[in-house]
Amino acid sequence: MAHFNKPAAGSWTEHYPDLGTEPVDYSDSIDPEFYEDERNAIFKRTWLNVGRVERLPRKGSYFTKELSAAGTSLIIVRGNDNEIHAYHNVCRHRGNKLVWDDFPNEETSGFCKQFTCKYHAWRYSLEGELTFVQQEKEFFGLDRADYGLKDVRCEVWEGFIFVNLDADAEPLTTFLGPMIKGLEGYPFHEMTEVFSYKAEVGSNWKLFIDAFAEFYHAPILHMKQAVKDEADKLAGYGYEALHYDLQPPHSMISSWGGMAPPKDLNMVKPIERVLRSGLFGPWDRPDIEGLDPLPVGINPSGHKAWGVDEFEIWPNFSLLFWAPGWYLTYHYWPTAVNKHIFEANLYFVPAKNARERLAQELAGVTFKEYALQDANTLEATQTMIATRTVTDFPLNDQEILLRHLHKTAQKKVEEYRNGN
Repeated sequence: MAHFNKPAAGSWTEHYPDLGTEPVDYSDSIDPEFYEDERNAIFKRTWLNVGRVERLPRKGSYFTKELSAAGTSLIIVRGNDNEIHAYHNVCRHRGNKLVWDDFPNEETSGFCKQFTCKYHAWRYSLEGELTFVQQEKEFFGLDRADYGLKDVRCEVWEGFIFVNLDADAEPLTTFLGPMIKGLEGYPFHEMTEVFSYKAEVGSNWKLFIDAFAEFYHAPILHMKQAVKDEADKLAGYGYEALHYDLQPPHSMISSWGGMAPPKDLNMVKPIERVLRSGLFGPWDRPDIEGLDPLPVGINPSGHKAWGVDEFEIWPNFSLLFWAPGWYLTYHYWPTAVNKHIFEANLYFVPAKNARERLAQELAGVTFKEYALQDANTLEATQTMIATRTVTDFPLNDQEILLRHLHKTAQKKVEEYRNGN
């Protein structure tokens, strides 16, 4: 018997009949040819979140973003016009990477009044205009106006910076659609204390999304996050979500989570009781506008036991809202068919005292622990599905977002191969 209401169709998966219920083919995570087509069909055509506006606090602030899956490097900068611009990170003279520090493949950030190439000192304004050419008279009819930086589509939603390499792509708000629009009004701008993690993971990018887009594994894989009695109880109870929603290409899961604070303090570890924090973040909700009421898109079922919503913004951006009043993001940046860069950022309202700071620190290290538990399975998964001993895998009703993810990727690649 279900613990929470399911749609009239009997299951969340059957509520979306186009998904089917058959086992899902995971060849999309091991096939090099599929990966190459995926790069063109998805990462060169889709809006990609590259960060937040807080990283660009003043005119001249910039950061670079390596997009291996799209085969380029970008400069993101706040111009003198106070607008955020994106450019390909390439000098127009001989193609040198324009902005980098000691190692050209590493990302960097900082502040400048102009961009100067290390090779021959060509200079560009923050608006991408070529402003200086070394020994300009040695060139033949060179018009600076023809040699500005190559710009990239760049738009901002709720402080999140998105880029798109397709100049003809639909507007960002159209791409995000009504489900993501329902998140507008959340106080992102108040949560400027950031804890960040980044790692190279030996798996296909979709496999890590799989690991986070279902909580079916949580009572088992994360068993040691709770005291033993509570862990045993959760394992026996199993997992069901409160709500799912698919609005292709995006999706979301809404989940219960009653440990912030727990009803019984003996459910959690002593350090959590002392610092009033843990797996679900600091227990004390910040006193800021925008959390009560929450935007209409969060906790869509209106359930009292609600703990967290996870929104999968296609293709590689996860946005999670936690009931105690903080949020986190995941990004998965492919570098090969069997490798990707994983990035995680936890966002809190700045602490007002030492106890609040320690509560945030505990949430940060607790997150790192359970993220490592998830990541620990991925290389084992990648190596074994690569044997092709098994290619089709059964997914249950709590794995609906995984089914949607792989079918969406396969559909995008098929459309690309058919010339669409």
